Amino acid sequence: MYTYWIWLLLLLLSWLFALLHYQGSLLEIPNRIIGCAAFFSFFFMLPLFKKHQFIFTMITALVAASAVLTLWPDNSETTNPYTFLVFTILAGMSVFYLKGWQSILIGCILFVGLVTPHFFVYPSYSLVFIVLYTLLVGVALATYRHTKTKVDENEARNEALLSEYKKMRRRLVSDEQAARQEERTQIAREIHDSVGHKLTALLMQLEVARMEQTDEAAHSRLLELKQLAKESLEETRCAVKTLKQDEIGGLSAIIRLVRKLEAESYMRIQFSIRHGALTAPLGNEQAIAVYRAVQEALTNVMRHSGGREVEVIFEAPAGGVFRFEVSNPVKTQGQHKEGFGLSSMRERIEDAGGKLEIAQYDGQFIVRGTLPLLATKRGKIE
Repeated sequence: MYTYWIWLLLLLLSWLFALLHYQGSLLEIPNRIIGCAAFFSFFFMLPLFKKHQFIFTMITALVAASAVLTLWPDNSETTNPYTFLVFTILAGMSVFYLKGWQSILIGCILFVGLVTPHFFVYPSYSLVFIVLYTLLVGVALATYRHTKTKVDENEARNEALLSEYKKMRRRLVSDEQAARQEERTQIAREIHDSVGHKLTALLMQLEVARMEQTDEAAHSRLLELKQLAKESLEETRCAVKTLKQDEIGGLSAIIRLVRKLEAESYMRIQFSIRHGALTAPLGNEQAIAVYRAVQEALTNVMRHSGGREVEVIFEAPAGGVFRFEVSNPVKTQGQHKEGFGLSSMRERIEDAGGKLEIAQYDGQFIVRGTLPLLATKRGKIE
């Protein structure tokens, strides 16, 4: 878009000096002003048809033809050097926006506009000068076009390589998660098959021994051992169930998420871990809730904020609670609407025993969550 305004500014200046240089009669000036208005009318239509190459080419041809007719020399003995400037800018613009044969078409129209007055005995530069000038400008624009094509090809190749690299990184992360989950499943299976079965066998043997025991003290002792083995079996089953879960959470998973987003150039994240956050005793449900909340907050930034700067803070002030905060700058101030993602985030944090705050002030959109630590919860129960 900026290039369009640059071309417009150059054309306005060149047309201004071309019309000021004109020394014809007053009766001919309105015709040139009308032609100038027609020229810029066609020029302002160009952005509307930028995606339609054929229409864009035809309008550019009309722009060139209107320039030739409007700046046609009069019968005075002076020549207008700014005509060359206007035609050169139009030739450069056609090479910049159009394909090879299309820019050649525009160049031919401009060349005919320069040469024709010479054959009709109008004031004009010599034919040799026009041909040499045209060759010089043509070589310069052809060199520029060749260089621009090479640069565009290199940029397209780099974009393809970057896209492939991002796909490989995503595949690597996905394969790593799959391998980790498979390892967890294998460990869970081994615990279930070995420890779980042995605890079950121990329970059966303790029950048999208890039934055969006649001594009341020994009978009570065996009952306590059976209860302890039963609790151990339940804890083993819970551990196996946790290992088999697909949910991931915790600080390490969040660090992997941050590294993944930064590696794929989605956003720039300033990640701060303050005192006590690394050793905070979060439960499995709480760790998963924190991970999902941070993930949803970062996703919202990518979708809605329009920016790529994010700050993530983890802290455990005084060891009593775990607090996380995700903030990003916003351009517009106003009330935010809590959609499905934010509502789900709030429900997940509240189900884990915490609370979630969502606010917007001082040009920042902030998502802040607070969770009680396990040690604090146990202290209250005791």
